[in-house]
Parts: sequence; structure tokens; C-alpha cells
Amino acid sequence: MVGMKPTDQAPSATIKFFGAGTAACIADLITFPLDTAKVRLQIQGETRSEEGAKKVKYRGVFGTITTMVRTEGPRSLYNGLVAGLQRQMSFASVRIGLYDSMKQFYTLGSDNASIVSRLMAGCTTGAMAVAFAQPTDVVKVRFQAQVRLADGERRYNGTMDAYRTIARDEGVRGLWKGCMPNITRNAIVNCAELVTYDIIKELILKYDLMTDNLPCHFTAAFGAGFCTTIVASPVDVVKTRFMNSTAGQYSSAVNCAVTMLTKEGPTAFYKGFTPSFLRLGSWNIVMFVSYEQIKRAMTRAQQSWECSF
Repeated sequence: MVGMKPTDQAPSATIKFFGAGTAACIADLITFPLDTAKVRLQIQGETRSEEGAKKVKYRGVFGTITTMVRTEGPRSLYNGLVAGLQRQMSFASVRIGLYDSMKQFYTLGSDNASIVSRLMAGCTTGAMAVAFAQPTDVVKVRFQAQVRLADGERRYNGTMDAYRTIARDEGVRGLWKGCMPNITRNAIVNCAELVTYDIIKELILKYDLMTDNLPCHFTAAFGAGFCTTIVASPVDVVKTRFMNSTAGQYSSAVNCAVTMLTKEGPTAFYKGFTPSFLRLGSWNIVMFVSYEQIKRAMTRAQQSWECSF
């Protein structure tokens, strides 16, 4: 990321890698209920043909959260948290932690990165992250979408049970269900999120609007969250629907998108937009502010460690 002073020691790739994963986990712990509400709103209406499905169960972000707490208990807001943290530790470490290294790769080590180089770096790290973190995303979405039945039965009894059940019932490929729309989504999200944050922060520092401190990080993160939500929401809804679908419900991600368009109209692609923005905006703020502070703390600790020998 931009903003380091010439006298500062730049954080190493290892610090960025682990710092990004840790910051993303902190952000997930704080914003997870908003993400769960977003998933419930996104999948609402996909079984319109079934009896009683026309009834709207969830209305708005806080209405969804209130309904879930009343009917399923407060713990339901954190369904899939374990898989979510597993996802962030493996996913964010790659897509965010390796972004600067990939940006330098495309610019051949130059500090002056063009918008094309930044976009390519964002797409690359986003795709790399999905390649091995997809199973954690599938399990997280399944947990967030599941509703406790009247007899107390659940679709999955735990995180490891979910991995085993999906692999047994749907094959190992089931754990990578929705991989292509997820790669598309995360290429878009990574570019919108990281590139927007990078550019906003760079402009703030260039024109001396703020110093490289918390208000600067907050402003850049808020702008990144808003831009990301607008761009990525349609792909995010398709990804959520497809990953949560039962075997044979949709033949492909494209079929899922076409089904949504024909049965529910274009507005279906922006279902859960408000919780998406609340979640992405707050997630970006917590993540980037935490990431910047963690990088600095770890770099100072590394310098102190090296000076002691």
C-alpha cells in the first residue's frame, strides 16, 4: 500500500501476508451478523414455486437480524463463523497480503504503478485466493443460509461435518461449487476494493488532505467499500445462490443468473444491497485500519528484534 515515508522500513511480504489475514479475521468477527443477513436476503425468493415461498420472511437488514434472533436465537447470526475465519485467514492473506508484491511484479519493481498494473495485481491475487480457499467459502455460505427446523434438525452439525457431508454427497467438486463465479466476483471485488483504497489514499496524501494516519485510512476504506458494493453485488448474489443450491437446482452459474432474471427480475441481482454495503463498508474500515496498524506494529517489533542482536 502507498503512504510509507522514505525513513520508514517497509513491511516485509511475510508481515503483509499474516497481517492481512489477522486484520480480516478481526473485521469478520465484528461484521459477521451483517454478512449473514445479506446471505439470507440474497437467497430469499429463490424457491418461489414452492408452497409458502412467496411469503417474504425477511425485510431489510435490521428486520432480518431481528427475525433471526427471535426465531433462531442470537447465535444464528454467527452461523458459519468458524468457516468464515478459516476463509479469511487463508483468503485475505493471499488477496490482500500479496497485492503489493504482485503490483511490484507487474511494474518490474517500479514504485509508480499504473492503474492497469494495479488492476492486474488485484485480479491475480483474487483468483489465487479462490483457488485454494473456495471450500471454506462454500461451507460458510451453507451455514449462514441454513435455518433451524421445527424439530431442531440442521443441515450440518458442525464445520468439519459440513466439509465431510458436502464431499460425500456432492463429491469433492462440491467443495469448489461456484468457483468460477467466485473467481469473477473476487477479481472484481479485489480490484474495486484494493485499487480504490490505494488510489484514494494516494490522492489524500498527495494533496496533503490528511497525513498517513487513522482518519486517512478510514476515509479511503469507506470509499473502497462503497465502490466495491456497487460493482460486485450482482456477481455476489449469483455466487451465493449457486453455492447454496441443492444438487441439480441450477446447471451452472450462468443458468442461476438467467433463472434469477426471468423469475425475479433485474432487481434480484441487488437483493441484500443495503446489508452488503453496511457489511463491506464496515468490513473495509475495520480491516484496513487494523491492517495498517498491525503492519506498523509487526514492523516495529521486527526492527526491535533485529536491533537486539
